[in-house]
Amino acid sequence: MGRERKFSTEDLYHTTKQLLLDHGYEGFTFTHLANQLDVSRAAIYKYYENKEELLSEYMLFELRSFIDDLQKISKHRSFKNQFNALFDVIFNDMSIYQIREIGMQIASVNEKVKKNKQALDRLHIKLYSSLQTFIELGRSENIIKNSIPDNLFLGFIFQTVNIPNTSGLSHQDWVETMKEVICHGMFNKEN
Repeated sequence: MGRERKFSTEDLYHTTKQLLLDHGYEGFTFTHLANQLDVSRAAIYKYYENKEELLSEYMLFELRSFIDDLQKISKHRSFKNQFNALFDVIFNDMSIYQIREIGMQIASVNEKVKKNKQALDRLHIKLYSSLQTFIELGRSENIIKNSIPDNLFLGFIFQTVNIPNTSGLSHQDWVETMKEVICHGMFNKEN
């Protein structure tokens, strides 16, 4: 008889993330997922027609969680404290960026997946717009140069996660070095 054990959304998403990191998009299967959750594949197919539906919903969950975390930086009063909190959020779980890359491979195989991908696009816009008050605070405190476009400022910060740490620095030292470069540049000040 098949396994009819239940699984929570939290268990499902946690296991999905781990399998994606271990096996990538192509290697992710409902068979692997069912085995890890100790359920039948049919138990998963009750909720998801295919892996693209599951993965696109999982991606929505991850992006919403990330945006929720980003919005918490506004509890800090000063721009510098918000800047440090932003770095804490974006460097907290480096695997999320691997997951994002994997998520870009999801094919729009049906209408549900297509709608999920459209929702992801809207959330990416929300992600940047949610940081508008952060940028405005930095400008009002005369920290961010007015000549730097908002999207360039945020893009530069978010792209720092793609720079490999080949220097042997600890993760924390690497993050602090990134902050130093963004805040003060790479060149020594001339006398």
